[in-house]
Amino acid sequence: MTYVDLSLFQVYEGLRYAFPRATAHLDRRYPHLAALHAAVMKRPNIARYLQSDRRIPFNENGIFRHYPELDKDVA
Repeated sequence: MTYVDLSLFQVYEGLRYAFPRATAHLDRRYPHLAALHAAVMKRPNIARYLQSDRRIPFNENGIFRHYPELDKDVA
């Protein structure tokens, strides 16, 4: 586990929140990224943190907010 792994995980999570329609295909198109994301989520300490009250959920005030006007289906 490296800072790069954690950073990719967070960016991937954020993009999926901000652009759910546009990123729906990412797991199929980038299977190694999807596998990394799943592996990071399964790490015991990460999993506990993700379920805890300490993690601030994505919201409409952060950098990763939902942009419906920009969220287009991408094939």
